Amino acid sequence: MWPPDPEPDPDREPAGRSQPRAALPGLRALLPARAFLCSLKGRLLLAETGLSFITFVCYVASSASAFLTAPLLEFLLALCFLFADAMQLNDKWQGLCWPMMDFLRCVTAALIYFAISITAVAKYSDGASKAAGVFGFFATIVFAIDFYLIFNDVAKFLKQGDSAAETAADKAEEENSDSDSD
Repeated sequence: MWPPDPEPDPDREPAGRSQPRAALPGLRALLPARAFLCSLKGRLLLAETGLSFITFVCYVASSASAFLTAPLLEFLLALCFLFADAMQLNDKWQGLCWPMMDFLRCVTAALIYFAISITAVAKYSDGASKAAGVFGFFATIVFAIDFYLIFNDVAKFLKQGDSAAETAADKAEEENSDSDSD
């Protein structure tokens, strides 16, 4: 069994009855947490990654191979964002505007997938191109849902910031105004 035990345990049970050991850290540390994968953002990123990879494979096998770069790039970007969100790098690296980068990634992916899917379905007649177009439409929907949810979160955050700024400005204006207007 890998990794090998450093020393054999003298009071170990026979080979058929081994005791369960604690999970060893290693590559498992790179896997996303189950709580994140069950969250809405985790499921959306998994769907984006999976659909991008399936679309890429379909374009590789089709005669519309000119379109395979976009799904490959979107697959890699979705995988990077999946890893970054799962490892909570967005909390560790505050200098980057993560919601805006994720929003722009989703908007551009939805638009590009929509355009190349229409072209693949309309222009090419082989089955792999049609399948790539259909999976591209599904990817368009998933990316559109993701950027809609990101937009709502950012709008809600900005609205809270504006209301706090307005109340502070109103209080400052009331303090500075003349109350002797008799």
